[in-house]
Amino acid sequence: MAMKMVLRRMKVTDATVHGFRSSFRDWAGEATAFPREVAEAALAHTVGDQTERAYRRGDALEKRRKLMEAWAEYLDQHHRATEHKMLLA
Repeated sequence: MAMKMVLRRMKVTDATVHGFRSSFRDWAGEATAFPREVAEAALAHTVGDQTERAYRRGDALEKRRKLMEAWAEYLDQHHRATEHKMLLA
């Protein structure tokens, strides 16, 4: 809900929260070597069947932190490249 409120306050009408989540998931799966389970956990998705979840006790917090740092770096690089292109135009 927080992201939806940010978009609303910024008066962004051509983007959705799902779009951000989908972009993140595509990037994590296609451009990184992070395990699928870590990406799904970062999105607060349930992974595995009931038995697997019963034995999975950790929250992979450190792995998720590294994933989110990589995502932030990716976004920062993309933003810089976009700014550079705009300056050249």
